[in-house]
Order: sequence, then structure tokens, then C-alpha cells
Amino acid sequence: MAEIFQYEFMNRAIIASVLVGATAPAFGVFFVLRRLSLIADTLSHVALAGVAIALLTKTFAPVIALFATTAAAVSIEELRMRRLLPGDAALAVFLYGALAVAVVLISIADGFNSTLFSYLFGSVLTVTQTDLWWMATLAAVIVLFMLMFGSELAQITFDPDLARVNGVRVHLLNLGLAVLTGATITVSMRVVGVLLVGALIVIPVLISLRITSGLNRTVITSSVIGVVVAVVGMVIAYYADIAPGGSVVLTAISLLVVAEMGAVVLRMSRRNSRCSVLNDHAHAHESHAHGADGDGDQDLHSHR
Repeated sequence: MAEIFQYEFMNRAIIASVLVGATAPAFGVFFVLRRLSLIADTLSHVALAGVAIALLTKTFAPVIALFATTAAAVSIEELRMRRLLPGDAALAVFLYGALAVAVVLISIADGFNSTLFSYLFGSVLTVTQTDLWWMATLAAVIVLFMLMFGSELAQITFDPDLARVNGVRVHLLNLGLAVLTGATITVSMRVVGVLLVGALIVIPVLISLRITSGLNRTVITSSVIGVVVAVVGMVIAYYADIAPGGSVVLTAISLLVVAEMGAVVLRMSRRNSRCSVLNDHAHAHESHAHGADGDGDQDLHSHR
């Protein structure tokens, strides 16, 4: 296990996994609770279109992808808030539109190559020191955003109408969340890949919702689970010589299956426990009833 830390590229990959695993699920909680999980997949496909534009124009892919995801996030939120399109319809239009743009541009460019595959599924060899600085900066921005607007985010998550009445700037906060999602997808595509980063935003949240309660605890637990699955998936990818994105996501899904099975076992044990208590209670009543009948018979005989 120690040999993995002898390579500089793996040290960068592990640090990147920690940063991405901690930040991606943190705001994913607010999307999952509002049933907007599809926004992560939508923006990841937009980032893929940005990568395709960069490959065609021979420019720096992360910068183009960041511009693309930011523009798409703002556009989706504007369409949704102004009720020009339903939320799920707006996401679907951008998802399929971005995928179509990406496919066309990739076919015009050199087609599928090693560079494109590294963006699609992640590659530990492509994580640079600059990427780590970007990830660390983004993590600091997300933490600051959560600390400053934690109460407002909770309000718009559970009751946006009441939040508006209380003076919360719902539209601006939604824009902030969407833009941060796009930025996270952009900086995470070197590690997990644009096609799979959405899973890292959503699946740790689903696991956390199974094992904890309360918004703050859910956010913290989701980040911890994100770090665990990202690091474990990266280590497995190194030793198994497989794509890190797939390894990370399969690790997360495996943990979700374990959590679901644990929840089922817990529900069954509680149900059996309740049934046992009810049966004991019923037996106690029957015993009491039989005892009362016996006393009545004795009184009747004595009266005679």
C-alpha cells in the first residue's frame, strides 16, 4: 500500500480525490432534496461539449468547459425561474443539446483519442499541480458559501415560497449553486471524468440520507463519504489498472447497496421487535383476563 505514495502523480491524484470527494456531495445535498439531481448530469454533458470545442479550437479545455457550464447553469436557472420551461424540460433540452454538440464537434475534430478519453472517464496521469490549486480554491469557495448562506439554503430547499416571503434571494442562491456545480464538474473531470462526476455529486448524498438525519449532519456525512469513496476508488484503480472514474463510481454504488441492505435489515428487526412487544402485551392481557375469570368463579362459588 505504501508504494502508491512513491509516485508523484498518485500523490496528486489522492489529494485531488480528497478535494473533489469533499466538495462535490456537499452541495449535492440541496439538489437531491429538491429532486434536481439531473442538473449534475446536464452540466457534465455541457462540460463535454466544452471539451469538444477546446479540442477543435486547440484551446485549454478546462477554461472552455468552465465557461460552457457557467453559461448553461445561468440559462437553465433563468428559464426555470421565469417559467419559460419547466425545470425538468429545461434540463433535458440542455442535456441532449450539449450531447449532440459534443458528438458533432468530436466527429469534426480528430474523433476519439486518448486526450478525450481522459476527460470522459478520468485519468490520474493528467492531474497537475495547477489542477490541485484550482480544486483547493473551489473547495474554499464552497465552504465559505455554505457558512455564509447555510440557513438560506435550508429555507429554499424545504420551502422556497416561504423563503421568498422571508426576504431570501432565492434566485441568486439558486444561480450560485448552479454555477458552483458547473465549476466542480469542470475541475473534477480530470479525476472522475465528465460522464461520471454527476454520480459523485448524488450517490454519497443518497448514502448519507440512509444513515443520518438533519441537514447539517447530512452535508457533513455526504462529504466524508465522498472522500472515502473517491480515495478508495482511486487506490483500486491504481492497483487494478482501470479507469479511476468508473472505479470511484462503482465503489460509491457498492457502498449504497450496503447502506440499503442495512436499512432493510434494520426495518425488519424493528418490525419484529414491535411484533414481539405486541404479542407479549396480548399475552399479558389474556393472562389477566383468565385470572379475572378465575376470581369471578371463586366469588360465585363462595356466594353459593
